[in-house]
Amino acid sequence: MSEQANLFDEAAGDNGEGGETLTLASFAERAYLDYAISVVKGRALPDVSDGQKPVQRRILYSMNELGLTSTSKPRKSATVVGDVLGKLHPHGDQSVYDAMVRMAQNFSLRYPLIDGQGNFGSRDGDGAAAMRYTEARLTPISKLLLDEIDLGTVDFQPNYDGSYEEPTLLPGRLPFVLLNGASGIAVGMATEIPSHNLSEVAKAAVALIRNPGLKHSELMAFIPGPDFPGGGQIITPTSAIADIYASGRGSMKVRARWKIEELARGQWQAVITELPPGTSSQKVLEEIEEITNPKIKMGKKSLSPEQISLKQVILSVLDRVRDESGKDAPVRLVLEPKSKNQDQTEFMQMLLAHTSLETSASMNLVMIGGDGRPRQKGLLEILSEWIAFRFITVTRRTQYKLKKVDDRIHILEGREAVLLNIDEVIKIIREADEPKPALMQAFRLSDRQAEDILEIRLRQLARLEALKIQQELAELRSEKTALQDLLNDAAAMKKCIIKEIEADAKQYGDARRTLIEEAQRASTEQKVIDEPVTVVISEKGWVRARTGHDHDAAQFSFKAGDSLYGTFECRTVDTMLVFGSNGRVYSVPVSALPGARGDGVPITTLIDLASGTRILHYFAGPAESTLLLASTAGYGFTAKVSDMIGRMKAGKAFMTLEEGDEPLAPTLVADDASAVACLSEKGRLLVFGLTEIKSLSSGGRGVTLMELEDKETLLAAKAISQKGVKVSGIGRAAKPQEVNLSATSLALHIGKRARKGKALESKIKAVEIHRL
Repeated sequence: MSEQANLFDEAAGDNGEGGETLTLASFAERAYLDYAISVVKGRALPDVSDGQKPVQRRILYSMNELGLTSTSKPRKSATVVGDVLGKLHPHGDQSVYDAMVRMAQNFSLRYPLIDGQGNFGSRDGDGAAAMRYTEARLTPISKLLLDEIDLGTVDFQPNYDGSYEEPTLLPGRLPFVLLNGASGIAVGMATEIPSHNLSEVAKAAVALIRNPGLKHSELMAFIPGPDFPGGGQIITPTSAIADIYASGRGSMKVRARWKIEELARGQWQAVITELPPGTSSQKVLEEIEEITNPKIKMGKKSLSPEQISLKQVILSVLDRVRDESGKDAPVRLVLEPKSKNQDQTEFMQMLLAHTSLETSASMNLVMIGGDGRPRQKGLLEILSEWIAFRFITVTRRTQYKLKKVDDRIHILEGREAVLLNIDEVIKIIREADEPKPALMQAFRLSDRQAEDILEIRLRQLARLEALKIQQELAELRSEKTALQDLLNDAAAMKKCIIKEIEADAKQYGDARRTLIEEAQRASTEQKVIDEPVTVVISEKGWVRARTGHDHDAAQFSFKAGDSLYGTFECRTVDTMLVFGSNGRVYSVPVSALPGARGDGVPITTLIDLASGTRILHYFAGPAESTLLLASTAGYGFTAKVSDMIGRMKAGKAFMTLEEGDEPLAPTLVADDASAVACLSEKGRLLVFGLTEIKSLSSGGRGVTLMELEDKETLLAAKAISQKGVKVSGIGRAAKPQEVNLSATSLALHIGKRARKGKALESKIKAVEIHRL
C-alpha cells in the first residue's frame, strides 16, 4: 500500500516535503475528467467554425503543406499518413488513414475534401486498400478551407512535441459543419450531423448576414432539410423537421427512391436507384435473404409463427432480387414481382416496411462552439456562430493584408527617396565605415528602408525603375484605402463577405439530391378483417382463436393433462394481454393467433418471456377497454388496454411489485361498474367507490386498496355494479359453495378505500369473488 500511495503522491506533485496527498477517488475523478475532455475536444466532436475534427484538420493542413493541391500529382497515402503522424498527430496510423479514407468517399461526404486514387472502399461495406497502394490529393473545394491559412486568419499552436506549429482552426469560407456533417461518440455525449446542400446553406448564411434578426422558421425556407450524399427521400413532415432543427435533436424517416421499368408482355420490375444513409445494396439483399430463408433463433426449437408468416408474405409477392450496381449506376437494385398483376404500390410498401429501404436518420447537432465548449445547437445558432467566425477571419485577413501593404509602401517610399541621388548613395556606401546609419541620416530613412537599399541590386535603382515604383505605390495606396475602408465600415465588410459566399456557392454549388416529400410510413401491419372471434386459452398456456362467438366450451379439446383456462369473446382487431409474475405485460394481436383446427401454439412462442418468470393471467379485448389491476400486496389502479400494448416481444414493465408479490387476475371495468370489491385471505370483504382508484396510463404500484394484516394477502379485487357480487369458496365437507350478496347485503362491507372491511357472515372459506 505504501508504494501505491507514493505513486499517487507523485501524481499529485507531492515531493515528500509536506505537499498535499491525493486520494484515489480524487485522482480517478481528475484523470477521467482529463480523458473525457481530451476525447470531446481532441477527437470526437467537430468545431462549428470549420466543421473538422482535429485529425481531419491535421490531414488537410499536412496535405496542403506537402503541396498536394487539386492540380498537383497525387502521392501515396502512406506519405501523407507518415507526415501527419510525424509532425502533428501522435496516434495510430490506422486511425489517421481511416479518417483520410472517409474524407475521400463520395458516399460518406456530400462534398469530399480528398481526391482518392485507387480503392477507397464502397458503400457496401468493402474496406479501402492498404495505404501503400492508394494515392491522394486535395479536391478543389478544399481550397475553401485552406486558401486563407497563411493570411493571418487563424491562430497556430505548438504540436505535441513543440517542434512544429499547427493551426487551431481552418479558415473555412463556408460552414462545413453543415455541408459534410459529422458523426462521433465522445464521453457522455455524441454527435450525428447530416450533410446539407451547399447552395442552400450559402443562401441561408447570406440571408442571416443581411438580417441578423431572422427567425428560425424563415431560415428553414432556405434549408428545408438534410441533403444526403446518396439521395433518398425524407418523408417526415416539414413541421417536424423544423422542430428538430430548432432543438438540434431528433429523428427523420428516410426511404429509398425507385422507378418502375415496363418490360415486354406487360411485365414490370421495380428498380431502386437511391438508398437512405447507412443502407447499402448488400445490406438490403441480406435482409431479404434473412426473411425468405429464416434461421431458428437462439434458444428456440423451431421458427416462430411471425418468421413463417413473414416468409410466406414476402415470397408471395417477390420473385427474385438482384444487384446490378456498377460503374454506370452506383445503385441499381432490381426487384421482380411474382406476378405482373401485383399492385406496384403494395409491392414496394411491403419491402419498405421489412427492410432498411426505409429507415430512420437521427440528428444530434452537438459540436464545439465558438466559446470552445461542446453543446447541442439549433440551426440558427450554428449559422450565427459560423458567421461571427467568418467576420473575425475576414477582419484578420484584412489586417494582415494592410500590414503587408504598409510594409511594401514603406519600402518603396525609401527607394523613391534615393532614386534621384543614386550617385550620392553609391558614394556613401563606398566611403562610409557604417553605411546604414549614414544613409538613414542623409535621406531620413528608417532602419528597414536603409536595410532594403543596401540589399537591392544597383540596377533596381536605375531611373527606368522610377515609373514602376511610382505606379506600384499608387496601386498600393489605393489598395490601402480600400482595406482601411473595409475595416472601418461594417456595411462594406458585410458586403464583402456576402460577395465571397455567393461567388463560392456559384463555383461549387450543385443541385439537391435528397427529395423532401411527406409520405406515410410503410407499415409492417397487414390488413386485418374485422370479424368476431373467440380466444381459447388452456391452463398450460396453449392459445388459439376460433371464428365466431357463443361456442360451447365443452366442445374444446386439449392435449393430455391440459384443460381450459378461459375464453375471451372479442374481435380480430383486438389485442391479447399476457400478465407475467414479474409485473410485465406482454401483448399479442388477436389476428396473430393460430386457428382452432389444432391445439394452438404455446404462448411462449409468441412472446419473449424472461427467465424465471411465470405466466399468471390473460385478457383479450378492445384497446379502449379499462382494466382494474391489483397485486397480492393490496395495491391497485386502473389502466386502458392500449396503455399496456407494446411493440417489443419482451413485454412492457407495467406493474411495480415488491419481492414475493404477484399480480391478481385483471378485471374488466364495465360501463355499469360503480364500486370495487376486495377480498382478503382471511375472508374480509371491503367495498368502496370506483372513483377512489387512480388511473395510471404508464403503470406503477397504484394506491392501497385494502389494509391487510401481517403476512396476509389480497385474494381478489373486482369492479362491480349495483347488482352485487358472488363469493365462491369451500364450505362444509370441503365442497365448493357460492354465496350471492345483493346491494343490500353489501351495505355492511361498504367503507373507504384502504380500510380493513368486515368478515363475511357465511361460514365458507372464500376463494374468489365475481360480479353479478
